[in-house]
Amino acid sequence: MIARISGILIESSLTDIIVEVNGISYRLNVPLSTIDKLPALGEKISLNTHLHVREDAMLLYGFMSNDELTLFKLLLNYVQGIGPKLALNVLSTLSVSNFCTAISSKDLKMLSKVNGVGKKTAERMVIELHDKIDRLGALATASVTTEHLNDEASDAVDALETLGYKKDRAIKTVQKILNDNAEKKLSASDLIRKALSHLNQ
Repeated sequence: MIARISGILIESSLTDIIVEVNGISYRLNVPLSTIDKLPALGEKISLNTHLHVREDAMLLYGFMSNDELTLFKLLLNYVQGIGPKLALNVLSTLSVSNFCTAISSKDLKMLSKVNGVGKKTAERMVIELHDKIDRLGALATASVTTEHLNDEASDAVDALETLGYKKDRAIKTVQKILNDNAEKKLSASDLIRKALSHLNQ
């Protein structure tokens, strides 16, 4: 299996690149997140790779970061109905950290922004990957924001900050309460009360 390719970038487009290694040129399908980080033509490049074997073809996929490769494999291996093309669309639309946030917060709207991903596919992603995204290093380092929270949740986070709790901890606590009570509509006061109970345990 080809795990990594290092060579000279000799050609690139919006969907693939060609890397020359010791006189042999390899075509790699890549997401936009990798295209954005490419060096100039003629310069050295090193990519993590995945070889996808079909009955009619052997396709090579390249990723600038290990987290991108890990997410690509998670999508292929665990989410029914997602092939390499759709997995690349995910990486071309959402950063790894934003994808992790969408999965952990069950944000179907954000996931559905990906071309080819409807509500059912987004739901399958959440169900299949919710307990697997901790394999991605970006999850631990992703900045935590209130952008994906509703108004009540944002107000609850602000109140917890006022009470002296750190923002990251407040957001994670409120998000956990939302996930645990997905079928209920909680007010800001409900969230604050439950969060305080959790934080003071």
